This record gives sequence, structure tokens and C-alpha cells, in this order.
Amino acid sequence: MRTEVVAIGTELLLGQITDTNSSWIGEQLALVGIDSFYQTKVGDNLDRMVATLSLALDRSDAVICCGGLGPTQDDITRAAIARVMGVDLVPDEQMEEHIATMFQSRGRRMPMNNLLQAELPVGARFIAEQPGTAPGLVCPVEWTDSNSLVTSKVIYAVPGVPWEMKEMMLGTILPDLQQRAGISAVIASRTLRTWGESESALAEILHDRIGELDAIGNPTLAFLASGMEGLKVRITAKGETRELVDAALAAEEVIVRDLLGDLIFGVDDDTMESVVLGMLKERNLTLGVAESLTGGMIGSRISSVPGASQVFQGSIVSYASEVKFDLLGVPVGPVISELAALAMALGAQKALSADVAISATGVAGPDSAEGHKPGTVCVAVVIGDPETTGSTFTQQLQLPGGRTQVREFTVITLLGILRHELIRRDASA
Repeated sequence: MRTEVVAIGTELLLGQITDTNSSWIGEQLALVGIDSFYQTKVGDNLDRMVATLSLALDRSDAVICCGGLGPTQDDITRAAIARVMGVDLVPDEQMEEHIATMFQSRGRRMPMNNLLQAELPVGARFIAEQPGTAPGLVCPVEWTDSNSLVTSKVIYAVPGVPWEMKEMMLGTILPDLQQRAGISAVIASRTLRTWGESESALAEILHDRIGELDAIGNPTLAFLASGMEGLKVRITAKGETRELVDAALAAEEVIVRDLLGDLIFGVDDDTMESVVLGMLKERNLTLGVAESLTGGMIGSRISSVPGASQVFQGSIVSYASEVKFDLLGVPVGPVISELAALAMALGAQKALSADVAISATGVAGPDSAEGHKPGTVCVAVVIGDPETTGSTFTQQLQLPGGRTQVREFTVITLLGILRHELIRRDASA
């Protein structure tokens, strides 16, 4: 079963919207064992859409169209599919009533244009999941290729709104594809999140193990660099039952953990901030933050974790030097230094009555500052009272990338340092 993804929308070609949907769909297809060799983008032009869908059907067994199911004049995916199928596009009264009811339940008037969303190619059916006004489609196609061979194929159509698309993919399309492909095996993945080494370094550490798995064929390892979400090592296993797959994933995780050690900070949906907050909660410690170049990003990431209020006291965004001097007690002078970072952390610890404090100051770019080139970042961690049994840690870093990347890498790097400092203190206690 070969499946192709066609992303529809002129805005995708113009770069006005980044096509994250195709990437997510491709990942999900791989996870359930469906081959996907092509992903295509096409603008809102009927002839070009028909040509793109026809090419996709020539080389694939199933096509997933993403986008173009809205109520406006340029939402012509339904019309393009109907032309490819060689059938009419007809209104569906039940869907018209359903869409009208959705508007009424929200206390809104339904524009007549929304009735376009209730049109259905003859022979197609609506996808059961419909979180928005745009219903998805399952469209069987009897396709004649260039050799006059007729084959039963299928086109799926989903909205471009990511959360609507995902619900339809998980609820209808993926199970339908597996059934059509005759896939009965269970395929599942487990993602180990790491930080502290580059992707190439991880590949080097795991080189021998990857070679062993390549020879076996199951399970497999793959890498994915994900910015401030960390470097992901994904283990994928296939088996006859979920129990066998889970056992294979668990066994391989033990082997990978033995190779990577403390580089692994979490699993699957864990983030560095959720892991660090969990560690602080276990130790009954509160956290305060002082940040400069990150402009509140550290505090935002931490406060997005459910239950953060049990640990997180707050963040002082000391972007201006005067705020560092007046509010945090940083000595007047250069503010991009380990000394300034330490003073910021100590000031935040005192101002926020926190047991633990972290800080970051530096140059995100694009211009240099205080003689430091972009990417220069100074961080500090304070745990407890440094004058008694507490500890401090400072470090100057040179982080890669542009302004956004430097700020994001500062967040995960600083939280990663706090994680290691907590582990180190436990080991020396």
C-alpha cells in the first residue's frame, strides 16, 4: 500500500504558511507500516490540482489531500476530486443540517457559503470525525493507468486545520489504510529525549547498535533534532501483539539507556521543563528565574507545565541593564559575564523567595554586544544558600544558530544544567 500526501493551498507555495501537516502525516503513516514515497504541494488552481491528483493516483494506491475544504471560492478540493473521479458534486442534506446545527449551537449565523462544505462527490462518504464545519472525505476511485489497467484506489480529503486533520487521520484514515493494506501487525514507537550531545555524536555512540539492528530488521532506531525539545532517539518495533511490541520497546530502551546514560532526560511527551519541575517537586524545592536575552521564554515554558505552581515562584525578565542593577543587585558594569549571571540568579532567589534560582544573560543577535559575538550566553544556577550548604554553578556558552535558535537553545541548555546539578548534589549527599 503506497500512500501519497498532497498539501493544497497557494499560501503553502508562497511560504505564508509552513506545511507541518505533511510531515506529521508522513510520520503517522510510517508508524503504522504504510509506505509513503511522495509528498506534493499544489496551489488553489483546479486544473493543476486535477493534474497533481492524477499523477499521485498513477504512482500510489491512496492519496491524502490536506486543505481546501473550507467555504470560500478558493476551497476547491471537493470539485477537483469529483473531476478526477469522473462524477458530479452533489449536496448532502444531512450534512447541511449538521453544519447549520453547529453554527446554532455556537450562537452564530451560518453564511450560505458554508453549504458548499456539505457537497459530496457521488460515491464518496464523509469521515465520521468532524470537529469543525469542514467534513473530511473518503473517495473510492476506479483508476485507469497509462497501460489501461483499472485499479481500485482511494482519495482521502482532510481540512488544513491541524487539530481537525489529526482527529480524522487517527480516527478514520489510518485504520482504513491498514485494513486496505491487510496490515494486522502492531507497530509502535518510544521516543527517548536527549540533550548534551550533537546528532552526529549520538549516531557515533549508537553506531554499533544501529548496525546490529539493521541486520535484525526489528526494532529500529532513528534520530530527530527538535530544537529546544531536545534530540530525539526513536525506537520503533513491530510484532503480532501489543504485548510483544511493548516488550521489544522496553528491552531496546534498556540497551540504549546503557549506551547514552544521563544524556537521556525523558521519554515520549516529557520536556526538559516538565522533568526538571518533577525533580524539584520530589525534593520539595521552589524555583525562581532571572532572564535577559530569552525575554520571558524560560518562564513561559515552565509555567506551561501542569502543576508548575507547586514549584515555580516566578520569572524576572531583566532585559534592560538598569533592571539587572536596580532589581537584581547585579554590580554596575558589563552584564554579559558569568559574574553578572550569578548575581542575577542570587537576586532572583532573594526577590522570589526561592530555594533554587537560574539565570541567563547574553547576546541573541544579530548584532554583537559588549564585545561578544551573537550566541554568547552566560548562565548560572544557585541551589540553597551558597554561604552554608548550598552551591552555585556558572558557565559561558557559545550557542549556534540565529536569534530564535540561540534563545531556544538557551532555555533547554540552562534547564539541562539545572537537571545535572540536582543529580550531582544527590550523588555527593
